[in-house]
Amino acid sequence: MAIIAFGSLALTHCAQNPVTGDKDFVLMSAQQEIQMGAQAHQAVLKEYAALANPALQAYVNEVGQRLAQQSHRPSLPWHFTVVDSPDVNAFALPGGYVYITRGLMAYLNSEAELAGVVGHEIGHVTARHGVRQQSASTAVGLGAVLGSILVPGMGNQAGASLLQTLAQAWTAGYGREHELESDRLGAEYLAKSGYPPQAMIDVIGALKNQELFAAEQARRDGRQPRTYHGTFDTHPSNDARLKQVVGAANQFTVANPREGRSDYLQKMAGVVFGDSPDQGLIRNNMLLHEKLGLAIQFPSSWRVQNRPDRVMAMSPQGDALVELQQGPKNNKPLDTLQKGIQLDAGARYDSGKLSGYPAAFAAGAQQGKPVVVAAVVFNGTQYLIAGMAKDKPAYERERSTLRAAINSFRAITPAERQAARPYVLKLVTAQPGMTMANLARQSPLGADAESQLRLLNALYPSGEPKPGQRLKIVQ
Repeated sequence: MAIIAFGSLALTHCAQNPVTGDKDFVLMSAQQEIQMGAQAHQAVLKEYAALANPALQAYVNEVGQRLAQQSHRPSLPWHFTVVDSPDVNAFALPGGYVYITRGLMAYLNSEAELAGVVGHEIGHVTARHGVRQQSASTAVGLGAVLGSILVPGMGNQAGASLLQTLAQAWTAGYGREHELESDRLGAEYLAKSGYPPQAMIDVIGALKNQELFAAEQARRDGRQPRTYHGTFDTHPSNDARLKQVVGAANQFTVANPREGRSDYLQKMAGVVFGDSPDQGLIRNNMLLHEKLGLAIQFPSSWRVQNRPDRVMAMSPQGDALVELQQGPKNNKPLDTLQKGIQLDAGARYDSGKLSGYPAAFAAGAQQGKPVVVAAVVFNGTQYLIAGMAKDKPAYERERSTLRAAINSFRAITPAERQAARPYVLKLVTAQPGMTMANLARQSPLGADAESQLRLLNALYPSGEPKPGQRLKIVQ
C-alpha cells in the first residue's frame, strides 16, 4: 500500500526545503508525505513489532518530542517508537516517524546519546532526505523467499516490498553529505533542547565501534560485514568534517547541558538483550520458540535473522538461504503448496511426514532460482520452511544443508524450554580490581562476551571500568 503511494504520484513540483529554504525537486507535497509515512508505519510494525515496554516507550517519546519541537518542522505529527529488534539500528520514515531498536538502545549510555540518535533521524525527516531520494531500489532479491513465492494475500507482501524499497537508505544511508547534514541538524536540536551536542559524536563513535566489532566477526566467519548508515570510513574522533558540523551547534549550548546517564541506565535495567521470547530465541543457530513449542536448527555458519513474521538464515556467501514462517491454520499442507506458492513449470509435489507431523513438500524453481519448500502441520498451524539458492551451482553446493535445516523442524524438548529464557540487562557497580575479563567469564554471551560487554559500556576495544562506575551486564 505504501509502496504504491511512493511510486504512483504523477505530479512533480518544487517545494521549499524546511531546513535550507531552497527549492527541492520532490515527488510529493508535505501532506502526501505525512500520508505516506502513516501508511508505511503500519507496514513497519508488521515487520518490527513495537517493544512491549510502556515506560521505555514513553521515555523515548518524551525525548523525541522535546527535540522535534526544536526542529525545523515542529508541526509534523511526530511519532517515536522503540522496536523489539536486537539489531543495532535507527531509521526514519517521511512524515515524522522515527524508530530506534531495542538492540541499539542497549549500547547507549546516556539520555544525551539517545537524543543524539533520535536527533539524527529527525534531521533526515526535517531535511526531507527520504522524499528527495530518487533512487530507492524496488528490486526483490533473495531477502524474502516466502514473501516472493507466496501468492499475494497469503504473505506480508506490502510490508516486504516497502522494506525492500527503503532498505538501501536504512542500511547504507543517504550518502555522506546527507548524513553530515543530519548530524549537523541533530547536534543543533540537541543543543537547543539542553543536551551537549558532543553526544552526537559519542553516538557515532559507539556505532563505529559496533562496525569494527562486526567486521572482526565477519572476517572470522568468512562473510561480508554489515555497516550502520550513520558511520564513515574514519573513526568519528578523527573526522574533521564531523567535528566541524557538530561544533557549529555550540552557539546554542546552554550552561550545564543535560547528560542523563544515571536516568538512562536505570531505564534500561531489565530490558531484554538479544532475541525476544515473543520471536523465539536463537541459541547456537537453533531457533527455540517456547511459546509456539517448536525448534529448528539452522546451518551453523550461516547468519540468522529473527524477525516477528519470519526467521531467515543466509549462507556466508550470500547466495542461499532458509526461511521459516507461519502459514494457514488448517491441516491441508499439500493444498497450501499447490495453490499457495508460485513455482516455475515442472515443480514436483509430495505428501508425507516431517518429524512425525503431517507435511507436504515441493521442489522446483522460482524465476529460475532453485527452491525446496515444506509445509508441516504443527499444533493446528502450518509452518512453511523454504530453502532457496541464487543459481544451480549454489543449490548443488548447499542442497544437503538446505534439506537438513528443513528436516530439523520438531517439537521443543523440556530441556530446551529451560534454555529458551531471554537474556536481560542488569546494572552492577564496578568494584576495585574488577575487569571486563572477569565479568566476561561470568557472562552467558560466550566467546564474544568480553567485546560485547565493552561495547555495552563504551569501553571498546580495551577500556576497563573505574571503581564506582555503573555497568551494564547481561544475565
